[in-house]
Amino acid sequence: MQVTLTHFTPLHICSNAIRTCYQSFERGDNGGEKDLALIDKVGNKNRHSSTLEHLFYNFYIQGISRACLQELARHRMASYSVKSSRYTLKELKHTETFLPLNSHNMHRAEQFLVFCENERVNEASVLALENLREILSSGVGNDLAKFCMPESYKTELAWSINARSLQNFLTLRSANAALWEIRKLSLAVFEALPQEHRFIFQDCMAT
Repeated sequence: MQVTLTHFTPLHICSNAIRTCYQSFERGDNGGEKDLALIDKVGNKNRHSSTLEHLFYNFYIQGISRACLQELARHRMASYSVKSSRYTLKELKHTETFLPLNSHNMHRAEQFLVFCENERVNEASVLALENLREILSSGVGNDLAKFCMPESYKTELAWSINARSLQNFLTLRSANAALWEIRKLSLAVFEALPQEHRFIFQDCMAT
């Protein structure tokens, strides 16, 4: 799994939005300590979190499973552009068989699959991968073949989200009760944030 922050809104955009309400622009310091304190006070402490919606973050997420993607898509106040299985399954079509289930072939399968801690689940995923490979090799089109893709199949996406929605995501998905993979994703997302922005989110992270 790899999370890359590709773009983000400067903090002074948020503080200026807050100051619009009070017409107190002369008190700003262009994203300095005064503006940061204002964002923390209004957006976090006073819970006027709609002001945080002026901050956007754009991420490129690689190497998560389709199962994790389903969990992520439940956070609807975000934008998703996902790697298309319709156009990219050719990456699997011309590979060699993943059988027998030995260490070499399991390692090769990790190019396409997210493995978990359970060996039997991982082996079942590789068997499903091999089944998909054979179906593609037989000439079945991607649109039909993708119906038998294992949930562990890796995907990637561009993900854009505002700070208010990101707070919600991090609160829910960094919790110990969250699916292990999306919890790992939430930690990686937080680590990808600019250091100067983390004060907005640090209280959302499960300890």
